[in-house]
Amino acid sequence: MARTATLFVCQACGSSHNKWAGKCEACGEWNTIVEEIVAERPPQGLGKVKGRVVEFAALSGVSAVQPRRKTGIEEFDRVTGGGLVAGSAILIGGDPGIGKSTILLQAVALLSKKAKCAYISGEESIDQIRMRALRLGLADASVDLASVTSVRDIISTMDREKFDVVVIDSIQTMYLDNLDSAPGTVAQVRAAAQELIRTAKRRGTCLLIVGHVTKDGQIAGPRVLEHMVDTVLYFEGDRGHTFRILRAVKNRFGPTDEIGVFEMGDLGLQEVTNPSELFLSQRNQEISGSAVFAGMEGTRPVLVEIQALVAPSPLGTPRRAVIGWDAARLAMVLAVLEARCGVQIGPNDVYLNVAGGLRITEPAADLAVAAALVSSLSGVPVPSDMVIFGEIGLSGEIRNVGQPDKRLKEAAKLGFRHALIPAPAKAAKDKKDDLRLTQVRHLKDILPLFTEDT
Repeated sequence: MARTATLFVCQACGSSHNKWAGKCEACGEWNTIVEEIVAERPPQGLGKVKGRVVEFAALSGVSAVQPRRKTGIEEFDRVTGGGLVAGSAILIGGDPGIGKSTILLQAVALLSKKAKCAYISGEESIDQIRMRALRLGLADASVDLASVTSVRDIISTMDREKFDVVVIDSIQTMYLDNLDSAPGTVAQVRAAAQELIRTAKRRGTCLLIVGHVTKDGQIAGPRVLEHMVDTVLYFEGDRGHTFRILRAVKNRFGPTDEIGVFEMGDLGLQEVTNPSELFLSQRNQEISGSAVFAGMEGTRPVLVEIQALVAPSPLGTPRRAVIGWDAARLAMVLAVLEARCGVQIGPNDVYLNVAGGLRITEPAADLAVAAALVSSLSGVPVPSDMVIFGEIGLSGEIRNVGQPDKRLKEAAKLGFRHALIPAPAKAAKDKKDDLRLTQVRHLKDILPLFTEDT
């Protein structure tokens, strides 16, 4: 008879401990360690029973192209790589109230016109889902609804009914009855997701899973959950803004780091086909400390406004506040400005903001951030028709970045006439796509742009 033992598992990172503690030593979270009962079994070998011989296939063979189901929401289809693939598993995470359930209900409502869809919720009752669908104008969609949390019941229903698309909202509420741990624990989340994904791939059903996130923004549960699925999508954005960013951080059927831009309205999430124009719609062109950065999000060029404010500090230690960018990278840019260009920013407070709620991760924004900082310090605005991009090295050199042609083409389409870019290795034309190009090799070369007599 198998013996039972207790194990203390962190619900934030999944690490195991021999005894309870208030703080997890692996991830540093407090009050996340929960006691779980596990069955101890002696280690057993394979014995004398042989397994079947695995048959291999040639890499040069021809496989049928997997058809995709388009939801009709172009921004959602863009992020997933062109639509939903049969038998795939997609995990969607985000902060509470950001719009995860809303976008999935809108997607399955449109898919129900040509596919059999089911929406299974463990958090809401059927009446609550109907109320939300009525508010979004989707009450007439032929979507099968269920409010259940038993994975065994869900799998039995999926085997009996041939669903094309199934939504699980959320995986933290699902449980397997053969496990003693409570729903939402590491063991339950891992086992429930594994059973649902195995059934979906066997039946050729596209599985859309909603996942809760921790206070750090990571999907709650074991990290293996993100490895089990085919696609991981994150909803980003501040609930104080109307913009929502759906970002693909993993996609086996399309490009990663692709984004879809949505705007929250009375009828749910409305897709934004031209995010650059929307991000720049409220830009004040005559204020110092504002620069337009031409960035790349996946395969899409996006123009956003970077705002900087350099103000005298009444504190002994000046503040460095950053929203939408990496704080460590801001510290590096400030250090290069002081050490290589002689710009004294040290005794001042520095505030940096990416307008619109978008979070920028690529280093190509270094030059735009530096221009915004110098503009705020000198009081001279950046030219209103100028876009900027380029990476800054520790010696102050300006490095080239990827896909400059796409960035310049998007800027020209939106009416910009001047671009501040890194100098290429070979000589290039001074104009491209009706843009006048100013090429710089060192960060100190931008300082003459922000003198009072310019």
